[in-house]
Amino acid sequence: MAFYEKASRAFYNYPSLSKLLVVVTVSGGAGGGLLAYSDSKPHNVENAVISPEAEKKKKKVVVLGTGWAGTSFLKNLKNPDYDVHVISPRNYFAFTPLLPSVTVGTVEARSICEPIRKMVKKKDVSVSYWEAECLSIDPVSKTVKCRSTQNADLNGKADFSVDYDYLVIAMGARSNTFNTPGVEENAHFLKEVEDAQKIRQSIIDCFEKAALPTLSDEERKRILHFVVVGGGPTGVEFAAELHDFVNEDLVRLYPKVKDLVKITLLEATDHILNMFDKRITAFAEDKFHRDGINLQTGSMVVNVTNKEISTKALKNGGTISSMPYGMLVWSTGIGARPVIMDFMKQINQGKRRALGTDEWLRVEGTGEIYALGDCATIVQRKVMEDIADIFKKADKDNSGTLTVKEMQELVDDILERYPQIELYLKNRKLKSIVDLMKEAKGDATKESIELNIEEFRSALSQADSQMKNLPATAQVAAQQGTYLADCFNRMEECEKNPEGPIRIRGEGQHRFKPFRYRHFGQFAPLGGEQAAAQLPGDWVSIGHSTQWLWYSVYASKQVSWRTRALVVGDWSRRFMFGRDSSRI
Repeated sequence: MAFYEKASRAFYNYPSLSKLLVVVTVSGGAGGGLLAYSDSKPHNVENAVISPEAEKKKKKVVVLGTGWAGTSFLKNLKNPDYDVHVISPRNYFAFTPLLPSVTVGTVEARSICEPIRKMVKKKDVSVSYWEAECLSIDPVSKTVKCRSTQNADLNGKADFSVDYDYLVIAMGARSNTFNTPGVEENAHFLKEVEDAQKIRQSIIDCFEKAALPTLSDEERKRILHFVVVGGGPTGVEFAAELHDFVNEDLVRLYPKVKDLVKITLLEATDHILNMFDKRITAFAEDKFHRDGINLQTGSMVVNVTNKEISTKALKNGGTISSMPYGMLVWSTGIGARPVIMDFMKQINQGKRRALGTDEWLRVEGTGEIYALGDCATIVQRKVMEDIADIFKKADKDNSGTLTVKEMQELVDDILERYPQIELYLKNRKLKSIVDLMKEAKGDATKESIELNIEEFRSALSQADSQMKNLPATAQVAAQQGTYLADCFNRMEECEKNPEGPIRIRGEGQHRFKPFRYRHFGQFAPLGGEQAAAQLPGDWVSIGHSTQWLWYSVYASKQVSWRTRALVVGDWSRRFMFGRDSSRI
């Protein structure tokens, strides 16, 4: 026993032996055994000496939002030196590109949702989640004020404040009504899972009402008139899904009213799917006409009541007309949330439509605040604003002229800092800035080219015309979240060894390379098991095979094997049994 007591004291006094396991077999009549195991903590844990490394305080990162940008950031954050707090009224991630499918039961709502707590629980990073809504952001005191979304009585403790070292704003955006009267009160939106579920209920409501024997045919026509406002990808896909739902499923269940159903798509511009190739636009418009979808372009909604929509023709003298309707879905773009608008006013960005950030996603006018996704837009520096600084940085011998050799030493940094120059060269079919310099000097040989500041300014004067804002898509938001997480993972490393371009208006280098969006293409499902795709390299694909490509891509992009299996299962169920039209 004396040996066992000494061994026990050794375990406690020397934590390095904590994983030592001693098994001793005691001989005797009955035989026996003893298992000894020690924890790594000494007896007096409270008074234990902690190394300076252990005392290093973790930086607190507050993430606002659990959409594409916020979730992508959380999934890719791997540095355990951060204490992460996620605040969002939505405790799940939703695969929003499939929301139009949820509205008609092609895919169930639960199939596209993944709990945030489940997504982050296995990470080495300390992550906590609070179901609350952000009310305000104070960049001076570095705090955010929040309110719990729980309806239960919290004894006056629903409001709370959270301080931060780094703030990541990924709150998304809200539907933009353009202050059109009656839209907020009478229209459905399609931004959240709850919106899709309400639309699904409303569709069934309309058919059940129209089936009642007490209504006139005129009233039935009004109730079964479905209007979609907005000819972008979401509006077009919903109109196509609704058409398939009606013609493949509902007409069998409501045969007496099938000839009274009408679907109208309103678009203020001349064509739908303006961001796509013209071949896709033409095919989509032709298909909608063949399917009997009433497509009205050049029509702007000016007023909405509970039974009637007023539109203004943007041509033909601006004639105003009205149409009765039963259900209205509004999908015309996005706008900033109220809390973002208030924050923009605090940091002198009140005139912008979204939070302005630099190329590293850091909010302009702040310190350690980052914004990504639909709530933000990157404000790319203009070449003409920095042309004098670029010239000065390249002119190392201070001769007042730039040679080809001097420009070649700086060209990679310039192209990385100002991507619009590369696009400008591509459109001009020039291989490099050197070719642009040669063009500016006429027939001069490459070795003899020298440009003064005015000639250099003239050569790049049109480069800023290539600047474009990034689209507010899930693809952009996800890439931004991945990029920012990578920056946070290597923050300390890049402080010591910067990897970004040189500072044009200062000394040294930027810590990181600026964010660059890579476009992998976009889809537009058009109904009838047909879709259109515009892929990199200006490759356009239209038809049934593209729909199967859409299935494979959207299945592979699910955030978990659970949601992937559920989505594929829903598609299979729909092929075999049709869509579910019951009221649940």
